[in-house]
Order: sequence, then C-alpha cells, then structure tokens
Amino acid sequence: MSEKALTLAVPSKGRLMDKTLEMFAKLGMTIKKTGHERGYHGKVVEHEEIDVAFLSASEIAHDLRSGRIHLGVTGEDLVRETIADHHKRVTFIKPLGFGHADVIVAVPKSWLDVETVADLEDVAAQFQQYHGRRLRLATKYVNLTGRFFARNGFFGYRIVGSLGATEGAPASSSAELIVDITSTGETLVANHLKILKDGVILKSQANLVASRNANWSSAAIDARNKIEQRILAQKAPE
Repeated sequence: MSEKALTLAVPSKGRLMDKTLEMFAKLGMTIKKTGHERGYHGKVVEHEEIDVAFLSASEIAHDLRSGRIHLGVTGEDLVRETIADHHKRVTFIKPLGFGHADVIVAVPKSWLDVETVADLEDVAAQFQQYHGRRLRLATKYVNLTGRFFARNGFFGYRIVGSLGATEGAPASSSAELIVDITSTGETLVANHLKILKDGVILKSQANLVASRNANWSSAAIDARNKIEQRILAQKAPE
C-alpha cells in the first residue's frame, strides 16, 4: 500500500464502528472494506490516497503511540490509559459525540459511610489494621487509576488483575472496590455498587486522534487536512 498517503484506523466492530462509518459517510467520505467482508483493510471511496485499517479500539491506541497509523478513532480513555506521555505522542483533534463512557471509582453500596475518596482513607486504615493487608482494587485501567489516586493522596490499596467482568469482583470477594467504565450505571446497580461522589476519573467519548510519531509526508498532511476540515466543520453534538 505504498501508494497510500495516509492510514486512518477505525473500530473493527460493534456500535463504535457503526457510528464511525456513519459519521464519515455524512462528511462525504464513504468507507468500505476491501477484499473479504471480515477483513481488516478498507478504503475511502472518494479519496484513493487514504488507506483504512479496521482495528480494535485498544489496537488503535497502541498504533497511534507507535506511529503505525496517522489518524484513528478511539476512546479517550484508551488513549490516556495506553499512552502515559500522550501529550508528546498524539493530538486529540475533536471529540465525536458518541462512544460515551465514564471511568469511575465504585464501592459496595453497603459501605454507607463511604461517599468520597477521602472516606476511603479511613476505610483503608481500618481494613489494614483488621485484615493485615491493603484494600484490593480490580481494574483494567491501571495507569488512570494510579494517577488519579496519587493526585488525591490515596495510597491504601493494591491493584488486582481483572480478567472477567470487573463489576463482579466485590461480589466474588476478589476485590473490595473497582475502577471501571460505565455508560448507564445499570451494571453497577445490578452488582450493588455505587460511584463515589468525586469518583469520576474521566468522562470519555470517541475522539479523532492524530499520531505525532507517524510519517507525516506532505501528501499525508494534505489528506489529514481534508479529514480535519470536515470533522471540525461538523456541528457539535447536542
């Protein structure tokens, strides 16, 4: 694909893919897969110089970091979790108004006196004294969690792996609290959890993101400008 000036990565499945393709279609940029319907390559019909890669949202964040792709549509949460020095490696061009999900801290509803991060400090001290260990926190967001609690001066926890559904960790006694994403909060309620009042770490959504490490030839910059101009001209979502 050496003739292609720019590689744009879009989500490979689910609602995030559907919304992304719908958005680009409204901008007059029709994205179609090439070859097998379940393949991972595509094109922008109206712009032959733009190659399209269908990747998972997490792969897009990794490839933006490495510079393997020029532009990508992925969640802000994944970029900030995956790329510690994201301000050096990527540029957030625009939030896209879909793929909303908050990264939150949640504890059991039965912890009646725990409403804020400050309250966790008291619980952690009591827990350490009684059980001889720190509170266990289940999450896939290790970096976001560490930075958030460090800013808030809370260190009385240790992170445990979250291989399955993170929300179920407290009920299964594999952790005392969690950091996870939520869109509606229904799953948290079903698992008898509550979000701390100051426990929203990040209000995330899908973003168009540019890699600073990609090979930005003059042709790639021209292709990027075509995409950016249309994206930025969109009316902001209500």
